[in-house]
Amino acid sequence: MDPRYGQLAEVLCGFSTRLKKGENVLIDAHDVPEDFVIALIRAAREHGATPMVNLHKARVGREMVKGGTKEQFKLAADHELARMKKMQAYIAVRGSDNIFEGSDIPSTQAKLNGELMRPVLDHRVNKTKWVVLRWPTSSMAQQAKMSTEAFADFYFRVCTLDYSRMIPGMEALKHAMMKTDEVHITGSGTDLKFNIKGMNAIPCGGEYNIPDGEVFTAPIKDSVNGVLQYNCATIYQGVSFENIRLVFRKGKIVEATSNNTKRLNEILDTDGGARFIGEFAIGFNPHILNPMQDILFDEKIAGSFHFTPGKCYEAADNGNHSSIHWDMVCIQRPEYGGGEILFDGQVIRKDGLFLPKPLQKLNPSYLLGKAK
Repeated sequence: MDPRYGQLAEVLCGFSTRLKKGENVLIDAHDVPEDFVIALIRAAREHGATPMVNLHKARVGREMVKGGTKEQFKLAADHELARMKKMQAYIAVRGSDNIFEGSDIPSTQAKLNGELMRPVLDHRVNKTKWVVLRWPTSSMAQQAKMSTEAFADFYFRVCTLDYSRMIPGMEALKHAMMKTDEVHITGSGTDLKFNIKGMNAIPCGGEYNIPDGEVFTAPIKDSVNGVLQYNCATIYQGVSFENIRLVFRKGKIVEATSNNTKRLNEILDTDGGARFIGEFAIGFNPHILNPMQDILFDEKIAGSFHFTPGKCYEAADNGNHSSIHWDMVCIQRPEYGGGEILFDGQVIRKDGLFLPKPLQKLNPSYLLGKAK
């Protein structure tokens, strides 16, 4: 077995989910090597937990959703919710040989399945200790424009980063966010204002996602005004979108365009909450510099932020509810056009680098151990 499997399994069981004796953990494995699933089972047992395992195949999952009925989705949701309620922890490892496997699933089917499975997602997110990560595949290496071996090295370097080094800077950013009334974001094609007064801010340093490196909150639901031009491609419901541009008025997306404007608006019309924002987050993982159309990596890009249509998390609840949660990413480093984030008129990050001294511990030079 690759020794890195054991190292990563210990990060997930020991640091991320903090498994304890007597706890139940569901290992949700999507197209990943059996050796790594075994490494997770062993690590969970070493911490005294009882592991349960789901093994998924993308082609099988596609068929289940594409031709599924409401009765089937409801039966599956009831079954999964009953099991999830017996879990204290959840570890999802998601590989994919073809990231477009679900591209021909009708949007109505994807919507129906998402709506009926939502109670399972809500319970998992709000009631268990959970962590989600991707698995390095040849498909991901292609997305990252890297060789398979080089990408695997990059993956394990990112996923086994010393996430404890992020803690001081994340706490400083959380404090700054929770003192802030108005956020103003400017950049190429972007001039956006919104209010976060009174909203909670949540640091994420390896406890929920691997890789990790963000602090998130949510805007006051009706406070968002202006225009936002994203510069990262994104895949949602098996479809790739580029050059997404959103116009907001009183919190609502009133105009949305992209390379696939029709499908973009179909998704944003899923329900009443899909055209409102459920999350605002600032990313700072020093190893992740370029987008690869994998959101668990892209949303952590150093010098990025994401602004998410749809459902908010309970930890930062702005009252917006939806069956979608679509993280869309904008990078503000100079090579991507630059930009600024202002808190109550003060520039706290310019061209991807934090300026206030307490926040400088989230800059790559500190997180990589090159600065004190």
